[in-house]
Amino acid sequence: MISQWIDWCARNRFLVFTGTLLLVLVGIWALRHIPLDALPDISDVEVIIHTPWTGQPPSIIEDQVTYPIVSRASTNHVWRLLCLCRI
Repeated sequence: MISQWIDWCARNRFLVFTGTLLLVLVGIWALRHIPLDALPDISDVEVIIHTPWTGQPPSIIEDQVTYPIVSRASTNHVWRLLCLCRI
């Protein structure tokens, strides 16, 4: 089977050369025109929680509301969480 491919390529050198040239030109075009994202997103997990709790300091809100939600979300493999909580 491989020997038949080699024989065909030897008999049709012009087609093989033209096909190879065409593939090279398409590859060069692709490198210039197709956008590549070479840098992965290595930013931290984003968690935004809006919690209006009148009369409480931010440290209590952080301990009682935000931290339990964030820790629960991180164990469930939630990458982005937008939680609008009203207590």
